[in-house]
Amino acid sequence: QVQLVESGGGLVQAGGSLRLSCAASGRTFSSYGMGWFHQAPGKEREFVAAISWRGGSTYYADSVKGRFTISRDNTKNTVYLQMNSLQPEDTAIYYCAAKTLGIATTWTQYDYWGQGTQVTVSS
Repeated sequence: QVQLVESGGGLVQAGGSLRLSCAASGRTFSSYGMGWFHQAPGKEREFVAAISWRGGSTYYADSVKGRFTISRDNTKNTVYLQMNSLQPEDTAIYYCAAKTLGIATTWTQYDYWGQGTQVTVSS
């Protein structure tokens, strides 16, 4: 069982940056693949980024490549999402998720979810 708590969301102007954090409970955090997803009002949950259990493999949605960076610190049981050059279309609730085997870009393949953190980008 893993419990996930996101933080770091907020209101930022276009072109600004935010760093989201996702703190995980449980001693087996390092064995989980981790992902970030976002969901805007009236839209489906969408993949943003994912990282393997050791951090050696990362994947990004095309819309965030070159702007967002996912990383993890297994000693702190935390995964991060550094978001730069934010745009109004990045506005959404951002969720972190844990997957017991490997990583994936589809939200239905993840086993545990946080409660989400709101990111709002003003133009």
